[in-house]
Amino acid sequence: MSRGEERIVAASDGAARQVVGRVVVCVGTDLVDVDDIRALLARQPRFADRHFTPGESAYCLLENDPAERFAVRFAAKEAVLKALGTGLSGSALREIEVVRGHSGPPALALAGRAAALAEAAGVHSWLITLTHSRHLAYAFVAGVGQPS
Repeated sequence: MSRGEERIVAASDGAARQVVGRVVVCVGTDLVDVDDIRALLARQPRFADRHFTPGESAYCLLENDPAERFAVRFAAKEAVLKALGTGLSGSALREIEVVRGHSGPPALALAGRAAALAEAAGVHSWLITLTHSRHLAYAFVAGVGQPS
């Protein structure tokens, strides 16, 4: 198993431990090839503007090669839409934002149709874990409902 694959397994195990004892309404996961995102960014300069919020783009562009950060955020957006059962046609990807909390861990902020879908599904909050290497980006999300 490669180092990147080991990181993905570790992230999956950590994500699974976060949901123990919580009311999980839905889960989603996605794996993205970073080289595919790198190629998209090179071929379609507006790709980032169409699918990522200004805050996400600013964070990603802090790196010399922002493809890893864009790829893991793209994976998170797809994972959310999978969790909500809609796939990519469920909402605009810009309506799902990966934000960084004050202490550093990622969090999700939904707006528009994505927020409405989450509310209809009974999602009160989200758990998210992200990991990436130079070649792979992985996201796992769990939509958590109101406590009973």
